Amino acid sequence: MRVTMRSVLLVVGSVVALMVTLHLGQQVLECQQVLSERRHRLMRPENEELVMMDSNHVEYRYSKEMPLIFIGGVPRSGTTLMRAMLDAHPEVRCGEETRIIPRVLAMRQAWSKSGREKMRLDEAGVTDQVLDAAMQAFILEVIAKHGEPARYLCNKDPFTLKSSVYLSRLFPNSKFLLMVRDGRASVHSMITRKVTIAGFDLNSYRDCLTKWNKAIEVMYSQCLEIGRSRCLPVYYEQLVLHPEQSMHAIMKFLDISWSDTVLHHEELIGKPGGVSLSKIERSTDQVIKPVNMEALSKWIGHIPGDVLQDMAHIAPMLARLGYDPYANPPNYGHPDPLVVNNTHRILTRPSLIQPGSRTQAWELLVCADVI
Repeated sequence: MRVTMRSVLLVVGSVVALMVTLHLGQQVLECQQVLSERRHRLMRPENEELVMMDSNHVEYRYSKEMPLIFIGGVPRSGTTLMRAMLDAHPEVRCGEETRIIPRVLAMRQAWSKSGREKMRLDEAGVTDQVLDAAMQAFILEVIAKHGEPARYLCNKDPFTLKSSVYLSRLFPNSKFLLMVRDGRASVHSMITRKVTIAGFDLNSYRDCLTKWNKAIEVMYSQCLEIGRSRCLPVYYEQLVLHPEQSMHAIMKFLDISWSDTVLHHEELIGKPGGVSLSKIERSTDQVIKPVNMEALSKWIGHIPGDVLQDMAHIAPMLARLGYDPYANPPNYGHPDPLVVNNTHRILTRPSLIQPGSRTQAWELLVCADVI
């Protein structure tokens, strides 16, 4: 009888233990589900899209997979003209410089270069993966929301292209337009227009040309690294002299349908869906005009003789990019009739002429055998 009672107790105990185990297991699963749901609410899924709606209630969806366009180059290299011409396209929106994107990219680069800081971040769980996801979300948010929505979005912050390789990884379908201009012209424009750039001594042509050389070398090397299928060098002089040919090549590279409006950006300035300009950007007073030759050779006769003599040593990137460091004046080529006409219209309207540019522009027209 005792044996039978003991067996009964063992069976009952086993059943109770099994029921308790099942109950506890169910509670654990429920807790895990609750925690999982909470994490999904707090964290953004990697494929999350930004949804925006325009004034006509058309919905646009943006994600890291979209074909973002990044325009950059050394300041005073035609980045504003390039973005204004793209902005004139009915399906593209670039907008003004954000100013913050290149600064955030520089901070991210600094964290990566500092071994001690990277170790501290890793120990805190702030890994490269976490930082990259945050950078993706931040950059996309800024580009998408600092202007009106459009089918294609682009960002124009000159020094952003110092991080082309990194950006190409963050946004795998993005493309890059690297604006290239004769460094002598870029530097002369910086100095005469007093464009403050960190590290550039605006009292010295030699220093500015040295810094120009370093900056364009970094950007050009990164452009080559990510490949011609994703990064296109755009020469400012050729864009100005042959805008239709240049823009056809650019639109083909970007895989965006052609529109004649890109050749007449000045007609869409300030109009809805057109070209929005910043009152504080230095190039605003220039891009309100049609594409013209006014700024091509303004630097001639202003660079000190000792700097001209050492030009090939000071700025070796000039020769690498195809410019003759000793040509003074250089031969950039002959302008298209459209550009000749635009330049002539500007020269005959005093209110549109930049100080000191009339003589050089007239000389270019003479060289083009149109006067």
